[in-house]
Amino acid sequence: MDPQRKRRVRLVVALTAALALAGALVYTSFSAASDAVDPTQLLASADSGRTYQLSGKVAAGSVNRNGDHLGFVMRDRDGRGGAVRVRYDGTIPDPFREGREVIVTGHYSGGRFVGQRDSLITKCPSKFKSAPPTAEKN
Repeated sequence: MDPQRKRRVRLVVALTAALALAGALVYTSFSAASDAVDPTQLLASADSGRTYQLSGKVAAGSVNRNGDHLGFVMRDRDGRGGAVRVRYDGTIPDPFREGREVIVTGHYSGGRFVGQRDSLITKCPSKFKSAPPTAEKN
């Protein structure tokens, strides 16, 4: 086989392999993604066995710690809509408390959201809030 043809065959094989790997990476990235929902959306259309990222605020007076288990109620961020009971086992972030926005990954089963171990994330309140508008002096 002539050397120029050999190089061309290697190039085609290498490019084909690279495209196949890139396609597999893109497919894996999109198929492994979970839907981010708030409690109202979860209650309206939860499929059993499907993984979700539940996002909302921890309801006041709802936090219950029992050994390694954490139970709480999560509401929509605006305080309206539905509420979902959450059961979570795993590491609890230091800033976790009532009224904070949290995200937990898991599945909805038997009227309760069961969080995956060590998937709880607490969103901290913004330190950089916009300043109120100032009145212009004439």
